[in-house]
Amino acid sequence: MKDKYGKELSNKEISEKMADRFFTILLEFEVMLLHCVGYVPCHHFRRFFYRLAGVKIGKGSAIHMGTRFYNPGNIEIGKDTIIGEGIVLDGRNKVLIGNHVDIASDVMIYNSQHDVDNVNFMSVSAPVIIEDYVFIGPRAIILPGVKIGKGAVIAAGAVVTSDVKQMEIVGGVPAKLIRRREIKDLSYKLGRAAWFR
Repeated sequence: MKDKYGKELSNKEISEKMADRFFTILLEFEVMLLHCVGYVPCHHFRRFFYRLAGVKIGKGSAIHMGTRFYNPGNIEIGKDTIIGEGIVLDGRNKVLIGNHVDIASDVMIYNSQHDVDNVNFMSVSAPVIIEDYVFIGPRAIILPGVKIGKGAVIAAGAVVTSDVKQMEIVGGVPAKLIRRREIKDLSYKLGRAAWFR
């Protein structure tokens, strides 16, 4: 038996590939089930199943309907954080989201991508870290390896390809510094999420 590159495989390699494929199928099935759970209009119900799948969710945090997960066991969400509708959270590497973070609808957070210069188009991944009191506007995209500092703001539709420092407001494609936040004391609470979203 040969792999997709034409290399002859040993029995041990065949067994390993079969086990990996079986695990991948189970993970894909779990992701599909979580996608279905994401459309039940009850925060408590969704949180229960997300936690069961391995997502760490802090006290008072809410994940709105339609969230897509990839490998949920690598995703950690702090307390009093609100995740908007239709979010993509890529757990193929670590995703760490802090406390009091507000992520608007249709944001995509990826930590794995293809290496376009690799002869086999292999994937590469790096963790994404979002610190406390960050606001990410609608339809923003966060790419692998990005760290967003405490209190930073990502404008709607921005594509964040590199780190954002504390209290910076960035926007555009790729995201660039617009200005710094003027607020000095970050101690606000986000409040409760909408019941049927």
